[in-house]
Amino acid sequence: MAGKQDVFENAMRVGDSAAFDEQWERAIEAYMSAVREFPTSTLACNSLGYVLFQAGRLEDAFKVYQQAHKLDPDDPLPVEKSADVLERMGRLNDAAKQYLLAADIYLGQHDLEKAIGNWEQATRLTPGLVKIHQKLAMAYERTGQRTEAINEYLKLAFNFQNAGKPDVAMQALERALRLDSKEPRVLNAITAVRSDKLISPDLLEAPEGATASMPGFGEDSELAEMLRLVDANERGPIGDAVEYALERLAAQVFESGNMDIAEASAMQGIEMHRAGISQEAVGAYQRAEAAGMHTAPLMFNLGALMVDLGQWDSAIKYLKQVDDDRQLKMGASHGLSLSYVGKSQWRNAASSLVGTLQVVDLSLAMNQEEEEELINLYQRLQNMLETTDDQTLEDFSYRLADMLTGTDWKRRVAQTRSRLLDLISTNADHVIDELAKGEEVIEAMNIIDKFIEQKRYKIAMDEVHRVLQKEPDFLVAHLRVAQILMEQSQVEKAIQKYNLIARTYLLRGDEARAADIFNEVIKVAPADISLRVNLIELLEHQERWNEVLDQYVDLASTYRHLADFSSARSTYDQAVKLAQRTGAPATKMVEILHKLGEVDMERIELRGAMRTYQRSLEIAPDNVKARRHLAELHYRLNNPVQGIQEIDLLLQNYAKQKRPDLILEVLEEQTQSYPNDMALRSRLGGVYQQMRQNEKAFEQFEALRRLQSEAGLHDEARQTIRRIISLNPPQVSHYQQLLQQMGG
Repeated sequence: MAGKQDVFENAMRVGDSAAFDEQWERAIEAYMSAVREFPTSTLACNSLGYVLFQAGRLEDAFKVYQQAHKLDPDDPLPVEKSADVLERMGRLNDAAKQYLLAADIYLGQHDLEKAIGNWEQATRLTPGLVKIHQKLAMAYERTGQRTEAINEYLKLAFNFQNAGKPDVAMQALERALRLDSKEPRVLNAITAVRSDKLISPDLLEAPEGATASMPGFGEDSELAEMLRLVDANERGPIGDAVEYALERLAAQVFESGNMDIAEASAMQGIEMHRAGISQEAVGAYQRAEAAGMHTAPLMFNLGALMVDLGQWDSAIKYLKQVDDDRQLKMGASHGLSLSYVGKSQWRNAASSLVGTLQVVDLSLAMNQEEEEELINLYQRLQNMLETTDDQTLEDFSYRLADMLTGTDWKRRVAQTRSRLLDLISTNADHVIDELAKGEEVIEAMNIIDKFIEQKRYKIAMDEVHRVLQKEPDFLVAHLRVAQILMEQSQVEKAIQKYNLIARTYLLRGDEARAADIFNEVIKVAPADISLRVNLIELLEHQERWNEVLDQYVDLASTYRHLADFSSARSTYDQAVKLAQRTGAPATKMVEILHKLGEVDMERIELRGAMRTYQRSLEIAPDNVKARRHLAELHYRLNNPVQGIQEIDLLLQNYAKQKRPDLILEVLEEQTQSYPNDMALRSRLGGVYQQMRQNEKAFEQFEALRRLQSEAGLHDEARQTIRRIISLNPPQVSHYQQLLQQMGG
C-alpha cells in the first residue's frame, strides 16, 4: 500500500504534466489530491492556485493563494498572485493592498528592486496612495534612479496640494530639487505652489527628450530665488539658524512693545551681530540676559557667537539651553559639535554631528511613519558610536563637519542618508569606519560592493587595492580583501587576512570589533582552536560572559570532534565553573552538564558521568534526559536495583506528561539491552497489558516466569502465572494446571 508521501509525489507529477499540456481541469484534480495528502504544502497550494487561475476560477484561486500565504507568510509569491487575481476580478483597491503586502515581504528580504516593482503596481491601480509614492520616491533615490524619484516627488506635491497641504507639497518639491536643481518641471511646480496655483498634471511625467534647460529664467532671476530652497548658508545649519534667530529675536522685541534695558540691549546686539562685530554683540546680548531675557533666539545667538570666538565652554553652556524650536535646535546641535571638535572631545562631537543630521533629515520628513524610520536609523548610528575607537571618531567628526559646510550641504545630507541606508543594510558592522572616509573613498567602496554583488571578484580586488594605495590603514578595505578571498574559496589566505585585521583592531584598542571579526572567522574555520582561545580571552576582558560561555562550549565541542576528550572535559568543566560564577540560567547549566556527562561516557568514565547527571538532577529534578542516562549507567555498573529505581522515577515523569509512547520506548529498549532483568520484564508486561496488547504482555510474562523459576523464586513465579491466566491466552488451561502443580 502506497504511503502518503508516494501518493503526494505522484499527484504532483500528474498535476505538473497536465498543467504543461494546459489540461487545467485534470491538473486541478491532481493538485487537489496532493493538497488533501499534505494540506500544509505551500508548493501544492501554489500549484493549485495557478491552475485554478488559468481555468478562470478566480474566487477559488484567491482562496487557495490566501491559504498558501498563511502557511508561509515570508513567501511573496502567493501574495503577488493574489493581487493579480484580484485585479482580474476588478477589485483594484484590494489588489493594491496585496501588492503593498508583497512589497513589505520583499523589503524584509532586502530585495529592494522587487519591492519597487510591487509598489509600482499598487500606484498603477490606485494613483492617489500618498504613502506609496513616498516609499517609491525614497527607493528610487536610494537606487540612483533620479528621474523616477523626481516623478514621484512631483506626484506627491500634486496630491498634497490637492489635499490642502501646500507646505508639505513644498517639502516634496524641495527634495526633488536636491536631486536636480535645474529640473524645469520641479521649478514650474514650485512657482505654482508659491503663487497659490494648482500644479499642472502635465508636469507629473517627464516629456520625451526633455532637457535640463528652462527658457525664461536667467541666473539672476527667479531661478536663483528658487535655488535658495536647496542652496543654503555656506556655514551650514548654524549659519541658517543664525539668520533665523536674528529675525525671531527682532520680532520678539518689536512684538513686546517695550524698550527697557533687556529689549534695548537685544536690539543693539542684533545690529552688532549683523555687522560682524562679534565681541561687542556678545556684550550687548549678555546685558539683555542679565536684565531678564532668556528666550531661545537670544541663547542661540550667544552660543553661535561663542563658537565664532572659539570660546567652546561658553558656547556649549548657551547652546544646550536651546531645545524648543526645530530650526534653532538644528543650528544649536551643529554649534555644539563644532565646540566639541574644538575641544577634541571626539565622542561628543560625533554624537552631536549625528544629532544634527537627524534634525536636518527630520525637517524634511513628510509623515509620522518617515519620522519614526529616521529616528530609528539615527539611533542605530548613535549606538554604533559607543563602540567606535577614538581615531575613527576623530576622522568621522572631521568628515561630517566638512560635509555640513558649503552652499550645497543640504544636498550632501540627503546623499549621506542614502549611503547610510545602504551601509546599514549590507555592512552594518563598519558603517562608522566607511562614513569617516572622504567622499572619493566612500564612492570607491560603493563600486567595490557592487562588483562583489555581481561576482566580478577580480575587478573588485583591483579597486580595493587602489583604495588601499591611498588609505593603507583603512581596515574596512582590508576586510573587503578577506571577503573576496573567501568568495574565491581561498580560505586559508582569507583566514590569515581576518586574523591580521583583528589584531590591528586590538592594537587600536577596539576589542569589540576584534572580537566580532574573530567570531566571523570561527564560523568559517570552526576547528581552529587558537582562534577560539583568542576570542575567549577578548570576551573575558570585555566581561561578555554569555558569549564567553558559548565559546567555551563550542571549544569543548571542537576538542570532541578532534577526539581530544581530556581537553574537552577540562573545557566543559571550566564552562560549568563560569556558569556558576556568573549566575547563568539553570537551563544553560544543565545543557553544559549533559555535554560533560557525554564526554565522561565517551571516555568510559562511568562513575564520573553518574556524578555529573546526578548534579544535573539536583538543578532540574524533572530532567528526564539525565534520569534516563542515570538508569543506563546503573545497569552498566551492575546496579540493577538502583537502575530500576531511576526507571520508575523516569516513568512517573512520562506519566505526568501523558506520554505512554515514551514509557513503552524506555522499557522496550532497556529490556532488549538487559533481557534477564526480571523487574524490567514485569513492568513491560504490565504496560502491554494496560494497553490491551495481550499477546506482547503474554510474551513478557512467560519470559519472566521462566527467569523466576530458574532462579528458584517460586512465589514470584506463581504470581506471574496468575497474571498470565488473567490474559486468558489460548493455552490458559495449561497455566491453570501448572499453577495447581506449584501449589497455587
